Amino acid sequence: MIVIFKHIVPKKYCGLSIYPFIFLKYKSLKTDEIFINHEKIHLKQQIELLWIFFFIWYFIEYFIRLFQYKNHNKAYKNISFEREAYMNENNLKYLKNRKHYSFLKYLK
Repeated sequence: MIVIFKHIVPKKYCGLSIYPFIFLKYKSLKTDEIFINHEKIHLKQQIELLWIFFFIWYFIEYFIRLFQYKNHNKAYKNISFEREAYMNENNLKYLKNRKHYSFLKYLK
């Protein structure tokens, strides 16, 4: 379910997925298929890891990447969940063919 609620979305970001919701900062993003696909990839990841484990893994990996790169943007872009979502957001059929736990391929 897509919800417009800019106050839950962190500054500098346009959207946030927390299963089963996609929170958007701007109503116009509802029609951005690529952006919505990116967020739907995150929803699928959250389902696989039973939601709570997704967020635990996400933040642990973020802090490891932050230590590794010493840069917020590089750390964020190199989280395995984000790498999978960014690499496949343009493929609108990706979720139909995606294998379970595909984010593991994006660990490095």
